[in-house]
Amino acid sequence: MKPKHEAQRSRVLLNYKIWLSNIAGEGILGEGKYKLLRTIEEKGSLAAAADVLGLSYRKAWGDIKKAEELLGYELTDKHRGGKDGGQSTLTPRAKQLLEAYEALHKRLDDEVENAFEEFRSKLPKRDDDE
Repeated sequence: MKPKHEAQRSRVLLNYKIWLSNIAGEGILGEGKYKLLRTIEEKGSLAAAADVLGLSYRKAWGDIKKAEELLGYELTDKHRGGKDGGQSTLTPRAKQLLEAYEALHKRLDDEVENAFEEFRSKLPKRDDDE
């Protein structure tokens, strides 16, 4: 069982976001685009991924196009139409980007967690902790 003061300190939580942007602050990759790309990979199409994530196709397509423009390379290979509709797959560069993003995210998560634990240990006790 945790000491009472630790239970009280645990009421303080840390929230943070990680995203990649260009020097002008235009977003390249964050949680939303990461989820969109992973869902495209899973579902095999941009339309299906947009539907699963509750995005309009136009928004999802625009997000991918903007990221591609900022990165300077394509993230998806598109195969149009047919009776079953189009397909999208991630390019090798997109897969490499996602793997690098995951590794960065994990490393930062670990570092932030350690720093936050140190921070929490230094918090003053609440009056009702005693």
